Amino acid sequence: MTTLSSPVSIGKKPNPVTLTPSAVTKVADLLASEGDENLVLRVAVKPGGCSGYSYDMFFDSEVADDDVVREFDGVRVAVDAQSAGLIAGATLDYTDGLQDAGFHISNPNASRTCGCGSSFS
Repeated sequence: MTTLSSPVSIGKKPNPVTLTPSAVTKVADLLASEGDENLVLRVAVKPGGCSGYSYDMFFDSEVADDDVVREFDGVRVAVDAQSAGLIAGATLDYTDGLQDAGFHISNPNASRTCGCGSSFS
């Protein structure tokens, strides 16, 4: 009798989004200026934008049971379950300069992005 086995993944869900060191630093600074230690950075995807979906980022004081929450050097990031599937493996970066300053998401699941960089499909 032959027994077939398949690997079973038991453990935590993969990070839906990873923060670069520069993003962690900027978010930590922004959180410190808010003065509320209970806030998390919420990264979400919502319908809309010129390509079908758009990214949404804001500070949130509530975390749902089904949110995927990760911590990066003291910065907590929450992603709702539906958004997590759309941005799995994404990277959030922050650049400071004369051009393209601000937060940027690199999403390996995006088949198309628009020129503004804040929407995808």
